[in-house]
Amino acid sequence: MALFRKKMRKIRSDAPPQDPNWVRDAAGRYHRLLQLDPEAAGLAGTGGVYVIWHRGMRPAWVFVGAADDLARALHDVAANPDVVDLESRGGLFVTWSLTHAPYRAGVVAYLTELMMPLVDNPAAVAADPVPVLPPQGT
Repeated sequence: MALFRKKMRKIRSDAPPQDPNWVRDAAGRYHRLLQLDPEAAGLAGTGGVYVIWHRGMRPAWVFVGAADDLARALHDVAANPDVVDLESRGGLFVTWSLTHAPYRAGVVAYLTELMMPLVDNPAAVAADPVPVLPPQGT
């Protein structure tokens, strides 16, 4: 079951959503955004898609993005006051998928439409949606 199934839109698509293999830590938990060292996680120079959310009384999706260098992107988003201000709502969590470059914009488009994140991604571009499963579990 997705983290926030009730707060996601249903999107019509001819293709079934694929599992993008969202990354968890060695214990099977998702990473805390503000405690993650992206370089230590091997993300420098690594491209993919990432999703941020907060937990708490009213969990919500916060941000969806893609980058050619996930380490740099995660540092940038962790410095974004619109994102960081949501830490107090139960902590910010992050996961990523090592999605191939030609599909990233479509995955971001699909997840943005599906999840309706609280913070808009100004770098997101219009693209044909590529259906993927959102991060599952807590």
